[in-house]
Amino acid sequence: MKTIITYGTFDLFHYGHVRLLKRLRAMGDKLIVAVSTDEFNALKGKAAFFSYAQRVEIVAACKYVDHVIAENHWQQKVTDIATHHIDIFAMGDDWQGHFDHLKQHCQVVYLARTDEISTTDIKVDLSQQQHH
Repeated sequence: MKTIITYGTFDLFHYGHVRLLKRLRAMGDKLIVAVSTDEFNALKGKAAFFSYAQRVEIVAACKYVDHVIAENHWQQKVTDIATHHIDIFAMGDDWQGHFDHLKQHCQVVYLARTDEISTTDIKVDLSQQQHH
């Protein structure tokens, strides 16, 4: 059995998220998604529109996701890989090279993001629409 893990905030869940999770799930037998907690997002200087509990509910409802865990801090990845018997650690290619140190624990893959869609772009577009 091949298990994949990915990490993210997954705010304003959109088709780019769905396509990413579908591609990840196709790489193996089980997909675990670590969703950033509100506290961890605050440490990163990010604010999500939806609460952690709401984002977990949304991600868990996606048919490609087998299990959701909390992402509480940067350092937990090695422990998560061991605890969940991870074969593939995968992130969007905007993180290219950032997690290469995990290659000693499992395969590390960076996937291209879906063109023309991002949560940041959605927030900017919505903000601009409100000001017109």
